[in-house]
Amino acid sequence: MRCLHKYWLKEFTKLFLIIQMLILVLFVFIDYLSRMDRFLNSEISLFEALWYVLLKVPFMFVQLTPASILLAVIAVFGVMNRNNELTALKSSGISVYFLVKPALWAGLFLAGLMFFLGETLIPISMAKANYIRNNKMQTGPKVSVGRNDIWIKSEKKLIHINYYDPINLVVAGVTATTMGDGFRIIERIDAQKGSYTEGEWIFEGVIEQIYKADDNDYEVKLIPEKRVKLKMTPTDLGVVAKRSDEMSFFELKAYVQKVEAEGYDPTTYRVDMNGKIAFPFICIIMALTGAATGMRSFVKNNLPVAIALGVVICFMYWIMYGFCLSMGYATILPPVIAAWVANLVFLCMGSIYLINSE
Repeated sequence: MRCLHKYWLKEFTKLFLIIQMLILVLFVFIDYLSRMDRFLNSEISLFEALWYVLLKVPFMFVQLTPASILLAVIAVFGVMNRNNELTALKSSGISVYFLVKPALWAGLFLAGLMFFLGETLIPISMAKANYIRNNKMQTGPKVSVGRNDIWIKSEKKLIHINYYDPINLVVAGVTATTMGDGFRIIERIDAQKGSYTEGEWIFEGVIEQIYKADDNDYEVKLIPEKRVKLKMTPTDLGVVAKRSDEMSFFELKAYVQKVEAEGYDPTTYRVDMNGKIAFPFICIIMALTGAATGMRSFVKNNLPVAIALGVVICFMYWIMYGFCLSMGYATILPPVIAAWVANLVFLCMGSIYLINSE
């Protein structure tokens, strides 16, 4: 029986790698050519632009792995079905569940690989890709993003933001410093939080310090609310704030704890943190669903239809997964449920699908 599993895994590995390579090559060409106008208008060379696209390949590999698993499993079982190998195996007393074992092993291995890449290679590669995009391809304010903090230099202002909520478009722990001649600080604003309305930032809990040349000292004011015009918009912050794909699970966990300790709402990052674990688990579910689909009787004469059905299942999962995450970002669903509910639904559907194929 081990020979049967080795045969299945050999065929699966071959098809999985072919599907992944085809999709990744298409991604590189399409992403590179679609951004050509931005590359030509920026200060980077075309070789560096290609490097920028290649840096995103590990992230895309992880994103595409569940779909490739589903299609490869359908293809392997579909070919076995068309060649009557499944019929021969079933007639010899081999259970459907025994045939599914290598598919589940493959799904478990690839789930572990996805998590490993998400903890090691992807945060580094995405951080480098985002650095190229934000600092060499962007025509707006030059930005330096630290691990937890955001620094923006705009005209003569140096702005530091301790926390940015991309869902509610609010900032917290803001310091805006205006530099004068000789690098002297002529104005500094410290605010507890702020929001963007009609082209202006409205800061609350403001401490304003203004340099008075006559007294050679600073005048300090406590202001409940202050409107400030800055060339910094929530769109800019959405681009430059450190993204979840630049952080591993443990980095996200530490960041969530830091944000909570400072009294801010970490809902967005908590949802993404749970998603770091929930998303790789879909590999096992896709392997299960692919096996159930490939064993169907209609696949014997309509393998392309089964492949098309697999594509539809992938789109259904992505839509539901994205929708549930959005519900979590909006605090309609708890973060854990938002990250896992799509997996639970498809696990139940896949299990029922497999039982019916028996």
